Amino acid sequence: MNADVEAHLAAGFDRHVDELGRFCAIPSVSTQPEHQPDVERAARFVADRFAAAGLDRVALHPTAGHPVVTAEWRGADAAPTVLVYGHYDV
Repeated sequence: MNADVEAHLAAGFDRHVDELGRFCAIPSVSTQPEHQPDVERAARFVADRFAAAGLDRVALHPTAGHPVVTAEWRGADAAPTVLVYGHYDV
């Protein structure tokens, strides 16, 4: 791993662990309708972290089901496009 990345992670370790704990504490059970507000809260949490990290065009997209979160970073014009897909429910 890059030494700069390691130093950054080490310097913010407690904050990163706290954020991960707060994220994991959201009961975003997507298969249970009573947790729809929690799923939306988890989506907002992800979007807020993307924005805080400096990504551009952070957006929550409502769907017939659960919201989709998108974000872009276009800080390296010659770099290839990378798509990261994941889910934010438990």
